[in-house]
Amino acid sequence: MQKAQQHSGWSLKNVIFLAIIAIFFGVIYQLWGYAYYVLAATPLKPFANDLTLGVWLMAGPLAGLLIRRPFATTIGEVLAATVEMFLFSSWGASTILSGFIQGIGSELGFALTGYRNWDKKGLALSVLTATIVTFIWDLFNSGYIDYALPMLLTLFIVRLLSIAFFAGVLVYWIKQLLDRTGLLN
Repeated sequence: MQKAQQHSGWSLKNVIFLAIIAIFFGVIYQLWGYAYYVLAATPLKPFANDLTLGVWLMAGPLAGLLIRRPFATTIGEVLAATVEMFLFSSWGASTILSGFIQGIGSELGFALTGYRNWDKKGLALSVLTATIVTFIWDLFNSGYIDYALPMLLTLFIVRLLSIAFFAGVLVYWIKQLLDRTGLLN
């Protein structure tokens, strides 16, 4: 009975991991904003959002992989975005909305597995669903709807590669490193 309860509920350890992830990535997200602005000041401006977006999606999938609970991905992403906002993000309170959309996008990948695969398959689906959800959001929020189809396809591919590398490969690598330390046990 106690084991089943521990499996389905959130432990203090889960909450602590979530807080650490949120604070760590909130700081990273705030600093990463400068990378976005540097790219936006170059001829790569149309691609700045898509090239840098993958970093802003790392907290959620890492929270999902470490905590392995429904909604950990969304909560992790929203909390990291909230920390970023409190560090005077140039995007203000809209940072939390972006974090929510990014979190839901990432969460859907794990949800599609019925929250049964918290490894490569779930993470790969998370990358795909996050790419689709955030791209749909930017169609309307960032004016992507006005771009011609070849540009839209290029932006989508660039976004997919960014999210796959940062929120997929890099997050998986971080999880593997944490597993080796024994910190998660």
